[in-house]
Amino acid sequence: MFDRVLIANRGEIAVRIARTLRRLGITSVAVHTASDAGAKHVLEADIALQVPKYLDIEAIIQGALASGAQAVHPGYGFLAENAEFARRCAAAGLVFVGPPAEAIEAMGDKIRAKATVSAAGVPVVPGAAEPGDALAAWRDFPALIKPSAGGGGKGMVLVRSAAELPDALESARRTARAAFGDATLLIERYVERPRHIEIQILADTHGNVVHLGERECSLQRRHQKIIEEAPSPFVTPPARARMGAAAVEAARAVGYAGAGTVEFIVDGATGAYHFMEMNTRLQVEHPVTEMVTGLDLVELQLRAAAGERLPFGQEDVRLDGHAVEARVYAEDPARGFLPTGGRVLLLREPRDDATAGVRVDSGLAEGGVVGSEFDPMLAKVVAWAPDREAALRSLDRALAGTAVLGVVTNVPFLRALAAHPAVVAGELDTGLVERALPDLVPGVEVPDEALAAAALVFHALPQGEDPWEVTDGWRVGESAWTTWRLESRDGVHPVQVRGLPEESAEVRINGVNVAARIRKGGSDAAGLAVTLGGRTEHYVHVRDGDTLWLGRDGRAWAFTRHLIGDPGDRPGTAAAGDGVVRSPMPGTVLVVKAQVGEQVSEGQPLIIVEAMKMEHTVTAPRDGVLSELPAQAGQSVDMDAVLAVISEGVPSFGGAAGAERPERGKAAASGDRARRTE
Repeated sequence: MFDRVLIANRGEIAVRIARTLRRLGITSVAVHTASDAGAKHVLEADIALQVPKYLDIEAIIQGALASGAQAVHPGYGFLAENAEFARRCAAAGLVFVGPPAEAIEAMGDKIRAKATVSAAGVPVVPGAAEPGDALAAWRDFPALIKPSAGGGGKGMVLVRSAAELPDALESARRTARAAFGDATLLIERYVERPRHIEIQILADTHGNVVHLGERECSLQRRHQKIIEEAPSPFVTPPARARMGAAAVEAARAVGYAGAGTVEFIVDGATGAYHFMEMNTRLQVEHPVTEMVTGLDLVELQLRAAAGERLPFGQEDVRLDGHAVEARVYAEDPARGFLPTGGRVLLLREPRDDATAGVRVDSGLAEGGVVGSEFDPMLAKVVAWAPDREAALRSLDRALAGTAVLGVVTNVPFLRALAAHPAVVAGELDTGLVERALPDLVPGVEVPDEALAAAALVFHALPQGEDPWEVTDGWRVGESAWTTWRLESRDGVHPVQVRGLPEESAEVRINGVNVAARIRKGGSDAAGLAVTLGGRTEHYVHVRDGDTLWLGRDGRAWAFTRHLIGDPGDRPGTAAAGDGVVRSPMPGTVLVVKAQVGEQVSEGQPLIIVEAMKMEHTVTAPRDGVLSELPAQAGQSVDMDAVLAVISEGVPSFGGAAGAERPERGKAAASGDRARRTE
């Protein structure tokens, strides 16, 4: 076994690998960029080295040699499926903790992978591939376009007609080139309402290969997995044996070694399965397999890389209980799941508790910044129980105890999805999430309880040293009301308070008076118990300047205070015809599809913005003439930055002549995020 291992990754997977290295008594070496120097994976490692970029192969190899590491673990993503990196490690005398470079190449290219496993007798999905004109001539719809070198669902496009095909090929090729450096595509017949089932395999360098059962990964959005579980509620023991055997044969076909995953598309009606791809690395969802098998896949990867034989055979593999994993993302479900960001002002995560069956793999730390440089996945919350129903309940409790204040996350969405009747019944397919979105995506409306809690917190804060400035509303005879304007993404809300919140106060919302008080909640300084009308709700809270963040049951709200103000106009509710087009997320302008002076129609694509290797097409909110176009290809833009302005009249080409410029601080109709009016 190795004495020292460099982890060529970041975030939660680097923290997770370091955990196993620590248990095995192996020194862990982390790498980080200058902006990531304070990240959690750096703090968790024994040694930390700065590199220019996480994908700088030469810097990472030199760092491994300088640190005295004997092996490099690439985690997943980044360099995990880079055959050249595996070869460079070997040439430098370092052990690459993964399969041989030849296996990475054979399975990393989807076109070659299908041919390889088909020759081994594994069923594959009918399709066509480049080079050639087969893609443009494809007529078997619906169909799915995929980057040949891709993974993680990036660049995959569902096409339902020949008319959609040219634009879909253009978009997929652009994403494939940007994300993977290879624009080669393939197209496959799309199976309606399929299940996504994958088989975890392990192989050593002595020819032994086993599978560890399946994972159900059908809960996806835009081909990105959201909630995974093991075992699948659909797969029977005979089907598990057949699919497991096919996965083992696929691994043998390329001389595989280490941990890998063979993914299948399964017809939910017939049970027929077809090989989709093989991921030659550890998967994001590997914890559910670990929790039902009792095995540490990172340890087994290390032992295989060190030349050890697998310590068990196929007959020794047992699946115990049920495990479910939810991926926590920095994204906003209420805004079409666009990436978010910000500083983590307060973090509350469930504790790893083997007796309770809860595990959290997280790369988050208070004070850390979530930016647009990396994938938006922040953490994974995993729950185990003796049966599936209990595991789902345990997952819900764990998510309810998760709070990331300062960054908008998808935690409320995850709770809604896990509780959806079809999910509870195990009736899953890869299109379920999209069909159920209206029932799953929480609105931006703030409940009265949270408004009252925020007003009480602001009201309890000292307003100055002068006792006459205390906002308790004291008057001779009777206390007066203090009016707070609380601005949130939902708009501006007037809330009235009188009295002392720590003793006995009254809160008035929409003309209704409620008795209320606040107190510190337990031993946590950020805990807050708010009693309204006799009912107590528990929150966590943190202030950031004039902004107060409140969190409860996995939800979070941000409020900006304005003392004794007039509610005025509600931000975020500008009329649909105002013509201001804003960026829906922080990112980079990839393509500008129109020009100043052009007549445009409502819904017409104008600009493509990219963030975290995800494209978002910004469309015209109304008919009119494009009078202003600040956005330029290659330009970095902030969330809600003005990209274009559409006017009713014909403008001069100097810019806004004859067109009224948008009022600063007013939101476009397509943007649902509230902002302070400047």
